[in-house]
Order: sequence, then structure tokens, then C-alpha cells
Amino acid sequence: MLLRKLPLYTVNAILAVFVLFFLWPFYWMLTGSVKALKVALQIPPEWFPAKPTLANYQLLFNKFPVWHWLYNSVFISVVATLLVLTTSAMAAYAFSKIRFKGSKWLFAAMIASMTIPHTVLLIPLFMMMNDLHLINTHWGVLLPIVGWPFGVFLLKQFMQTLPGELIEAAKIDGCSEWQTFLRVILPLSKPGLGVLAIFTFVNSWNDYVWQLIVLKDMKHFTLPVGVKVAQKVSDLEINYGVAMAGAVLATLPVLALFLYFQKYFTKGITMGALKG
Repeated sequence: MLLRKLPLYTVNAILAVFVLFFLWPFYWMLTGSVKALKVALQIPPEWFPAKPTLANYQLLFNKFPVWHWLYNSVFISVVATLLVLTTSAMAAYAFSKIRFKGSKWLFAAMIASMTIPHTVLLIPLFMMMNDLHLINTHWGVLLPIVGWPFGVFLLKQFMQTLPGELIEAAKIDGCSEWQTFLRVILPLSKPGLGVLAIFTFVNSWNDYVWQLIVLKDMKHFTLPVGVKVAQKVSDLEINYGVAMAGAVLATLPVLALFLYFQKYFTKGITMGALKG
């Protein structure tokens, strides 16, 4: 309300300040990736790189299997996204459009599970993956992500806004429950699926702690875990230039995904606001 009373140029100036504030970490990360180690650590800091260098990127790609780490990260994130979209969409359809005994209690229990801190689950999950002999495998990283209550909750809230008459019309035309889900519900849920795809991809890509616990061999490392190994010079020293270069490489795929799905993200929010 206060911004509406201000002149337009004042509002634009305030927004520009906020944009610069949020872009500053990305700028510092990008410039830090082209600085030598001594320059990155000097005080006062060098705000603009006087002698930019690609030595940090060369060190990463020449000494470490960065492309293999990138492949592992993309594989885990893409497969996790597809599995979460599949399971969450089916569960959300059941909760929102199918009446069955105990559905409210089951959904309430699922929502309650969202309140459990992730760190509390690390030891039980590790023991389960160890019993299944999935430690140091990609599936050991993937399986705990598949049953994501937030994904079910998000799509359930979105599917509830879809008219029930569409399902009744589909059944009159002879569609089975499965056909109704695939041909009617899923196409109309693309905005919600797009939003969930962004959240799931970013969540699995940045799940550093769980990946660090499960993955042991360098060939199985994801990019975030691999960068941790690459940036370490000794037990007491870290190459911040290499760390920044790895952070840039780890940020680009997530940024590209968001830009690609941005229209679905915006549409999902606005449609939920209009229909909710």
C-alpha cells in the first residue's frame, strides 16, 4: 500500500536496489571464480577482477571428473523429478477426486510428516538404504526423495480447483479411472506439474547432506559433493577460487531449468490465486 503512494521513479529505484541486493551473491560468486587464490583471500577484497583468469575452471576440468559429476547430478535430479511427478500426481488425484475410507486421516498423516525435520530422518534412512545394499549407489540417493509429501500436497491443492464435471463427462464418454487421469486431469495440471518439477529438481540437486552421506566413491559423486573434494587444498586450507567455479557450474543447470519452466511457475501461482 505504501509503494502505491510513491512516484513511479521512486518505486523503480527501490526495486532496483532490491534486485542488486539479491544479485550481489551471484556477482561475487562469478567474479570469485575468475580470481587467483591470493586475490580471492586478500583484504580489502578486490571488487572487480583486475586480472581475470580461467585457471580455476582449468584445474577443475583437468584434475577432476567434472563432466561425470555433472552427469550424475543431472541423472539423479531428472529421474527424481520424473518419479516424484508420477507418484505425486497419482496420489494427489486419489486424494482430490476419489472418495475412499480413511482418505482424510491418511492425508492428515502425510501433512504431519512434513513437519518432521529432515535431519531427524538421516539415520533411519541410512539404515534402510544400508539394509537394501544401496549405499554408494545412485538409487540410494533417489529412493528417499520419491515419497515427497510436499509434492502430493501441492498437486492435491491444484487438482481440487479442477471442475468435477470434467470427470463425470469423461466417465459418461466411457473413460476408465486411469484414462480420465491421463487424458483429462494431467493435461489440465501442467502448470502445477511445472511448479513441482522446479521444486523437485532444485531440491534433489541441492540435497548435499544426503548425497555426502550415501556416496563414497568419486565416480558416484554429484557435482556439489565433487566440488567439496576439489576445493580442498589441505585439512586447513580451501581454494576459494575453485569453490566459486564449482558453485557457478552447479548453479547454471538450475537457473536454466527455472527460466525454461518460468511460464508454468507463474501460471501455476496465478491460477491457484484466482481459483482458490
